[in-house]
Amino acid sequence: MGQDQTKQQIEKGLRLYQSNHTEKALQVWMKVLEKSSDPAGRFRVLGCLVTAHSEMGRYREMLKFAVVQVDTARELEDADFLLESYLNLARSNEKLCEFPKAISYCKTCLGLPGTRAVARLGGQVSLSMGNAFLGLSLFQKALESFEKALRYAHNNDDTMLECRVCCSLGSFYAQVKESMKIALQHGDRPLQALCLLCFADIHRSRGDLETAVPRYDSAMSIMTEIGNRLGQVQVLLGVTKCWVARKALDKALDAIERAQDLAEEVGNKLSQLRLHRLAEDICRSKGLQREVRAHVVRFHACVEETELYCGLCGEAIGEQNGRLQALPCAHLFHLRCLQRNIARGCPNCRRASMKPGFV
Repeated sequence: MGQDQTKQQIEKGLRLYQSNHTEKALQVWMKVLEKSSDPAGRFRVLGCLVTAHSEMGRYREMLKFAVVQVDTARELEDADFLLESYLNLARSNEKLCEFPKAISYCKTCLGLPGTRAVARLGGQVSLSMGNAFLGLSLFQKALESFEKALRYAHNNDDTMLECRVCCSLGSFYAQVKESMKIALQHGDRPLQALCLLCFADIHRSRGDLETAVPRYDSAMSIMTEIGNRLGQVQVLLGVTKCWVARKALDKALDAIERAQDLAEEVGNKLSQLRLHRLAEDICRSKGLQREVRAHVVRFHACVEETELYCGLCGEAIGEQNGRLQALPCAHLFHLRCLQRNIARGCPNCRRASMKPGFV
């Protein structure tokens, strides 16, 4: 079966499927899969089979076809096809409640080089990852993924994606509420604080600052009571974003200063990176150039301390989209830089071995 005939049969199956003749559509597509010699056509029909079995709740069949689709995408050596197939693999595992596998495949999608499909499918990847994190009751990570998916939906005017994210957020809200109820019944103060922080983040992301701020205050009260300084930093980050949304930049800087003191006390570099980046943006808005430079310097100092920079090009990792590669010594580099690096071995380790007194 050639390309033209493959295309005609796929379209025939789609017409049957849209007319609710599902089983007949599946028969047509299976014949295409058996007889077609066109890899691109096979990839497309596998996508149809994945979608159909997903909508029918046949998740094991969905997974089976998703695995074959990944193999076909590798055969085609097309990054767009590879992204789509790994997303289907992630969705299949998410539906089967294999949440760690779903998260792993989503991360594989995000690690692929930039493609045309990213704008179209990036939000779906974030949504699937958020659902998987929610399945593991990792509420903070789930919320971060859902917020990313919503940004994709708004930026691309994708109302269907927005609807799906809102449904997931409804489930998220219900689970957090249930967790809060259990935490209150059992007097679990750390869990209460985490739930309050999640509630506050939800209200802030929806623009409901009047409700978010009291929740942050309650979370901060418990975090202070139990001595969770890193939790206090997370609360202050949320509070800062509320003040920024209200254009109260001086109060935002005060909250950042408190958070920076706590982050430095516990030595959490990731929090310091977030705070310096946020403070840089606020100071730039206020025209405080000296403070902007100070935060930029501190930000890059944190990047250097955490070794979050490429030892070949010197750029901070994550400032631009691109694949990373970890060497056996655990040093990270941009993949493109390693491919251009003729010398063997790790450049970071070589530099360290050249320092006086190195053992």
